[in-house]
Amino acid sequence: MEGAIPNPEVFTHVRVIIGIILGLSVSRLLTGIARIIQHPQSKNIYIVHLGWVLFTFLTVVHFWWFEFYLHQLVLWKFEVYLFVIFFASLHFLACAMLFPDSMEGYNGYEDYFMSRRGWFFGIVILIFIFDFIDTAMKGISHFHSLGPEYPFRNLVLIGLLCAGIYLSNRRVQLALLVAALILQTAFILIQFDTI
Repeated sequence: MEGAIPNPEVFTHVRVIIGIILGLSVSRLLTGIARIIQHPQSKNIYIVHLGWVLFTFLTVVHFWWFEFYLHQLVLWKFEVYLFVIFFASLHFLACAMLFPDSMEGYNGYEDYFMSRRGWFFGIVILIFIFDFIDTAMKGISHFHSLGPEYPFRNLVLIGLLCAGIYLSNRRVQLALLVAALILQTAFILIQFDTI
């Protein structure tokens, strides 16, 4: 709409929708962890899988935190709204890939994770690609305010995740996880300790 007047209530509406999707994401992760706690022997716990659960939890919570900067958008258009909803939905898909509805046909979480790691890592790669677009939407000054560590973090994580798709060695998978957790945690603590 040409000449539309900015409405601050639109951001509140968008925040509610994002909150619903991300709430479902966190719920999926917590429910999965609760199932493991309730029946640890029946699930064949896999430390790399649990590490990616932690990484994904941090990523979802971090997304919820930094999306506050969307309030800087003066005028919301449907395509921006649709993009943000899709971006949030990628987080839910990543969480759903970690805890499927059924483990039938798998010998435990290691078997499941290793067989589905391409899907999981692919979705998380999309999250970090979309993150570049999302950050640019908040303005070039916001993008630059994150410093060189922002593109470094995203590009290195994308590289680690790509490696995770193709490398099935268990030690390599653990090393990739540890590197991703360190990188993500350090970036969050450096950049986003306050809004």
